[in-house]
Amino acid sequence: MLKRKAATNTNTGAPHPDAAKKPDSPTQLTKRSWKYVLRKTVREFSADQCTDAAAGLVYYAVLALFPALIAIFSVLGVVGQGDAAAAAILGIIQDVAPDAASTLREPIEQIASSRGAGIALITGIALALWSASGYVGAFSRAMNRIYEIDEGRPFWKLRPMQLLVTVIAVVALALVALGLVLSGDVTTAIGNALGLGRGVQIAWDVAKWPIMLFIIVFLVAVLYYATPNAKQPRFRWISLGAAIAIVVLGIATAGFGFYVVNFSNYDRTYGSLAGVIIFLLWLWIANLALLFGAEFDAELERGRQLQGGIVAEEDIQLPARDTRKSKKQDEKESSDVEEGRQIRLAEAPDSSDAPSPRKPSTPEPQPRRKWWQRRRR
Repeated sequence: MLKRKAATNTNTGAPHPDAAKKPDSPTQLTKRSWKYVLRKTVREFSADQCTDAAAGLVYYAVLALFPALIAIFSVLGVVGQGDAAAAAILGIIQDVAPDAASTLREPIEQIASSRGAGIALITGIALALWSASGYVGAFSRAMNRIYEIDEGRPFWKLRPMQLLVTVIAVVALALVALGLVLSGDVTTAIGNALGLGRGVQIAWDVAKWPIMLFIIVFLVAVLYYATPNAKQPRFRWISLGAAIAIVVLGIATAGFGFYVVNFSNYDRTYGSLAGVIIFLLWLWIANLALLFGAEFDAELERGRQLQGGIVAEEDIQLPARDTRKSKKQDEKESSDVEEGRQIRLAEAPDSSDAPSPRKPSTPEPQPRRKWWQRRRR
């Protein structure tokens, strides 16, 4: 049986995300709660149709890819590392997916070699950030689906958040790209110029990998924390899902790379398009990993609420950040429903199934589920 939920689910009566009765840290969850969280993560990942959502995110990722690269290489170009970063990134792609590297080499090199100055540079970066923020917007909608809440933030509040997250992403990815550049001969040259010993250079070559990993986990955590309309608990709860997403992505990437190298026939099937197909498949896998981590965070919060005595068996109880947009949408929907009812009664006044007019004193109807929020009971 399908149960339906409200056209607008804002959870206005939900407790504070860090209510005192909830466990204060993940270590306080019981073994039973952890089993429940893991089981629900897998089930909700399927129920929320995350495979389809990941495919949609691939579309927005492709649209945002080159604007994001323009912004990243523009930032690196200011410090004279644009070309070196492009070479480092292409080297990694060459190791993981040689066919994709041949496809991406020319556009990446062209973007890295382009130069701007002054107002032109600032304008180019601003336009690139605006275009790249489309992916953040799509991810925000996917997160609202996972948390079973409607988007209530008005445009003037939602769009700046998306742009801010995009800026954080560009800066974080630029730092990761810079970390890739500062290795080998480059590290030696910089170390010699600064009078640093060989030990410092070796220490950097070792330490840069966990630093870059931390930056990526932090970026994913910011994405999880800021994009949904649901108010989130303290940041340390969110970082667990981000870490899991990165681990899943690493394992999935290694497995996919092994499959492509040893078993696939993409070259024979797609010819010169093999690199594009492989890259799109990897983007889909990457977004699957991100959504899986987000589902884990959501179910971890559900387990936290259940252990704290909050009724969250069916819906995660987190208050909305804003409800103004969703309330306006509900008013328009109610107006359309009433107009449709008037049309029906005018054309068929003897309709036996005509509902009685809603009176002002009538209690507000229970929330109904949207098609993507329905659950089998």
